[in-house]
Amino acid sequence: MDYENKNILYLSYDGMTDPLGQSQVLPYIVGLSGKGYKFTLISCEKKERFEKNRAIIEAICKEHNIDWQPIPFSTKPPILAKYYDIYMMEQKAVELHRKKNFAMTHCRSYISAAIGEKLKKRFGVKYFFDMRGFWVDERVDGGMWDRKNPFFNFAYKYYKKKEGGYIANADMIVSLTEAGKHEIQQWESYQQAPIGVIPCSADFQLFSLVDAERKAAARKLFGFSKDTLVISYLGSIGTWYMLDEMLQAYALIKKKYPNVKFLFITPEPPEMVYEQARKYGLGEDEFVIKFAKRNEVPVFAAASDINLFFIKQSYSKIASSPTKLGEILALGIPVICNSKVGDVKEIVEFTDSGIAIDEFDEESYQRIVDYIPELLKKDPATIRQNATEYYQLDNAIEKYYQLYKKVLK
Repeated sequence: MDYENKNILYLSYDGMTDPLGQSQVLPYIVGLSGKGYKFTLISCEKKERFEKNRAIIEAICKEHNIDWQPIPFSTKPPILAKYYDIYMMEQKAVELHRKKNFAMTHCRSYISAAIGEKLKKRFGVKYFFDMRGFWVDERVDGGMWDRKNPFFNFAYKYYKKKEGGYIANADMIVSLTEAGKHEIQQWESYQQAPIGVIPCSADFQLFSLVDAERKAAARKLFGFSKDTLVISYLGSIGTWYMLDEMLQAYALIKKKYPNVKFLFITPEPPEMVYEQARKYGLGEDEFVIKFAKRNEVPVFAAASDINLFFIKQSYSKIASSPTKLGEILALGIPVICNSKVGDVKEIVEFTDSGIAIDEFDEESYQRIVDYIPELLKKDPATIRQNATEYYQLDNAIEKYYQLYKKVLK
């Protein structure tokens, strides 16, 4: 392979017109383009979002000389649609490789890895597996695949075998967490390929430090008085996020802090929260539930005194890096969360930004209540500063750059 060849094919089953594409894919590609790599980007785009956001993505790609080649995301028929999408991505990848002679395929997650592995075997293109978590085990742990069902049990075994191939044939593997890296190194399929650890980054420009003025303006927006204790939650609810346990902890906090309110910044319907809250004797007036566009998230979150999130603990979650944690710490807001999810506990301890409980029980919730005065004393600027090294986008881009050089040397 010619050392000077810097043509990179980036494959993402996630769309660039999805929020995830805009926050966790494009910023990295833009940064690496600035370091001399020439990107061709294939992504699967959902019709409605593509029509709405296409012009935004095209403008970014044009400015940074990224050749974006979107393909439609299929939904019908179920299951077969995914195979059709993979086939279309592969056809497009082969066609573009014949024109551009790619030096490397950067594969975001498992579906893209199937294509990267094939390009390596067929054309000798280097294959960079950016795995984004343990996808196969996530399907089981998240309840999407019940292994008691013969079909899903077959799917699990089939994809675990595939996963073994993706790991064995990779020229470079990227894990979101140190815990995930350590686990991969124990796998039978692991063949000594280097493993880089790059967590989900936060946009420190968008999520800028909350000062007293911004906090006051945000609280005014929601009608919170000066002495209201505002606990916030940021993001989707369901599958991985433990709404019941968060509400239980909140109910206990309320006993000691009657002036508390729970702010949900979420795309979910308010009724989803209200329905569960009734089980714990919590009325609708406890909550403010708002949908936010990406640029509104830091504006709304600025009203918080403390941010709370609990994530389901499971085998697959050791490889997870919650984006919300980096964003909250960038704002300088202290956190209440749980351990046994990626490197979360270690990050919270390293940044001295909050408390991570090990169990979901009354004793643990009481520890949270007792710790609130400490949380309220924490200095926002120090939280942000401590989180910078770990979460800043520029650091992640530099890490990717070093890994690219390693593969392409």
